[in-house]
Formats: sequence, structure tokens, C-alpha cells
Amino acid sequence: MPASLHALNKPSRPDSNRHTQSWLDFPNRAPACGILNLLKPLLPLLLLALAALACGPLGGSAFEETFDSPGLWGSGNTAEVEGQVSNGVYEMLVKVDFGLFLATADQGFGDGIYEVEATQVDGPLNNGYGMLLRADEAADAFYVFEVSGDGFIWIGRCSDACEEEAVPLVGDDWFPSPAVNQGLQTTNQLRVVADGPLMTFFVNGIEVGRTSDDTLAEGDIAVMVETLGEGGVRVVFDNFRVSPLVTN
Repeated sequence: MPASLHALNKPSRPDSNRHTQSWLDFPNRAPACGILNLLKPLLPLLLLALAALACGPLGGSAFEETFDSPGLWGSGNTAEVEGQVSNGVYEMLVKVDFGLFLATADQGFGDGIYEVEATQVDGPLNNGYGMLLRADEAADAFYVFEVSGDGFIWIGRCSDACEEEAVPLVGDDWFPSPAVNQGLQTTNQLRVVADGPLMTFFVNGIEVGRTSDDTLAEGDIAVMVETLGEGGVRVVFDNFRVSPLVTN
């Protein structure tokens, strides 16, 4: 059964024209644990995090995705978005001027160290790309950690399928940061250390924010790309890892 997500409605960066965005669902295989993921417009949130709990490495187990094979990640090609595992990366191209699209991993995680490498290879720099974590189907909620090609960061929580709002958890909105590698063909490594309600966020090894929020304890992960007024944003993702916390 495909996983479907409704639109995000996050507060906009002052220099952007962000609107509520559609998500799209790509047809794919039907694996035993059951799901795939790039989203479908105007459908209710059906993130299958509960299935992921049954099949995925929740808790202290390590997870590493090098995208050497398709795995359970959604893929496909529509007029709005194209996404697939290719040549050892997950590549996503958002073609429409306004859109937020993601692909989930069909896994389940709680506390841990979340890491992904993301490189914008084409398109305008006024955008957003990064990771989603602790996606919870029952609560229709998840955490978002994204950077932009022109050096901004947004960290927040989406509630109620993002139909009403998304709540910034660090700062009041998008904020600029010198930690972000700007431009094309430059890689940004995003990392989150999640220990219960405490979360610390890093870009390229530099701490960019921390927060305490106990709304979401566990759930799925995803890669995501967002356009903010001009399409053609292409981003590749590699080395998505979730590692156990180091205890002394």
C-alpha cells in the first residue's frame, strides 16, 4: 500500500513565495513490509510508520543507506517531480515552481544520530532540501530539517498533516547560516542527534541549533526537496545513516 502525505504549509522565508504544497505518490514495487512513498496531492496523510515499526530497525540498531540498490525508496517520473535511485545516489528533480516532495525509507527509528549528505546539482538556489525524521502516522506529524542553496536553514515540526501549520523549533522561521555550503555541486552534510526530546542539529559538523520537543518519539525517515518559486531544482542524496547514541 503506498504511503501518501498531504501538503506542507510552513511559514515562508521573507524573500520567498511559499504556498501550501502538494506531495506526490509514485507507483513502485510492493515489498513485504509494504510501502513506497513520493506523495499524492490532496490525500490525507497515510505515513505508514506503524508498518515501519514492525519491519524496520527501531531502537538501537544501526541503519545505513548508500543507495547502491533501489531498496524500498519510492521512484517514478511525473509532470511535477522525478525521483529514483541511480548511480549510487537518490536523485530528485522537482519540476514545478511550487512543490515539496519526499521519499521515505519504510523504516522506524527513535533515539539516534541521523545523517545524510545532500548536493544540489541544478536549478535555482532559493529552495529547500534535506531530511525528515520521526514521521508518525498516528499523529500525522514529523520533524523537518532542511537547508537552501542560498544559505538558509529551516528546522521545525509538522503537525496535523501540515494542513494548518508547521512550527519552527529553532528560530522564528528560515534563518541564514554560514555553516551551509551554498551554490551548485557543493555537498551539505546534515546531522541530528536525537536523545529523547532533546535534538541537536548540525550542518557540515557545525551546530546550528538545538531544541527540546517531546511530541514525536519515533517514526520513519525521508529525503525531501522543495521549490519556492522556480522549478528545476535537482538534488542528490547519499549515505543516509541512523546510528545508536554513544553512551558512556
